[in-house]
Amino acid sequence: MHQFFITYQNFLIPLLGGLLLDALIGDPHRLPHPIRLFGNMISWCDRQFNRGNHRKRKGIVVALGLVLLLFLFLFGLERILSPYPVVLLVVNTVLFFYAISNRSLISEAMKVEKMVVKDNIPAARKQLSWIVGRDTSRLTAKQIRTATLETLAENLSDGVIAPLFFYALGGIPLMMAYKMINTMDSMIGYKDDKYRNFGWFAARILDDGANYLPARMTALLMVVFPPSGRGFHFINQYARYHASPNSGYPESALAGILDCRFGGPNIYHGKLVEKPYIGENDRELTHTDVRHACFINIRVTLITALIIILIFYGLFLFF
Repeated sequence: MHQFFITYQNFLIPLLGGLLLDALIGDPHRLPHPIRLFGNMISWCDRQFNRGNHRKRKGIVVALGLVLLLFLFLFGLERILSPYPVVLLVVNTVLFFYAISNRSLISEAMKVEKMVVKDNIPAARKQLSWIVGRDTSRLTAKQIRTATLETLAENLSDGVIAPLFFYALGGIPLMMAYKMINTMDSMIGYKDDKYRNFGWFAARILDDGANYLPARMTALLMVVFPPSGRGFHFINQYARYHASPNSGYPESALAGILDCRFGGPNIYHGKLVEKPYIGENDRELTHTDVRHACFINIRVTLITALIIILIFYGLFLFF
């Protein structure tokens, strides 16, 4: 029983401490950040290997190599620090904090919304460009809010729930390995000529595979607490038609809850992309909709953390 409490404590403290730090501080832009290190590693590999022949094969080796290297390094670090439990708890709590982007997601969305409320559309477009991949230079206020809501839904899954999911499965090493996968997808996961082959494995296999369950879990939790019949209906009707095998699930859930329409044509990297519509009610989106989406984000995060804590506790009691 004593060993159980030690193990549970080692699991629980980084989880609660990391969530609390994120709620209080958000993404620490001025501090050293492991995701920036991941980005530098990916950029170096991109420059060195994304050229010449066999780019798809090189991309596979790079993607697997970076993920395995990071996982093994953190797994070894935990073994090295195991005789120093306080140090290990501090390190794991800080790394958990860096891997979660809940407050930053909401904060960035509200920065965009603040400009829309002020009717400063040029500033809203510029602010939005920091958090979405589409061309924002000609978006209307309604399109800006649509993009903000879609981003809140999608990033709730891959920026919050997925890291929590992988922490529950494999602790900090697996959680940070997922963050490496997600960072690779955001940097080399494009379908343009430069990355179609080199980034194929990182985006289509690793990232899509890693987010398969978290995306569906996110959507389910969005529409279950509290129950939303329209949300369930939207997931069933629209989610699988999205260009992404995963993003359509939380986006459909949010569109159903709000009874609005997402999707449609947008410019990505200079090319027109016809995204399928999610929903039919092409109504005006409001400040209340954005705030509602932010509260959904917070609620789903807290529910997910609670479920993980209870399952982990139940497993240890059982075994």
